[in-house]
Amino acid sequence: MSNTENHISITYCTQCRWLLRASWMSQELLTTFDEEITSLTLIPGSGGIFEVNANSQLVWSRKEQGRFPDITELKQKVRDVISPDRHLGHVDKRKT
Repeated sequence: MSNTENHISITYCTQCRWLLRASWMSQELLTTFDEEITSLTLIPGSGGIFEVNANSQLVWSRKEQGRFPDITELKQKVRDVISPDRHLGHVDKRKT
């Protein structure tokens, strides 16, 4: 188990009913990074927001990217912040 504390937050729009999407993505992240993530927080928001932060660093913004991430893409971006040397298996298309 890692000695580093890694905090993930997902801010989602309640008006757009994105709680289920945020919950599913948080489940996927917690399952993949079960030894790295020390806390994961879902934060209700409004105005179409969907943002994912890892250790206070913005790793995904629906507003900036114009879309939601696919789960593999999100896992890679979170990994790059909380555990950059970790390989994600067959779905990891990261260039080494």
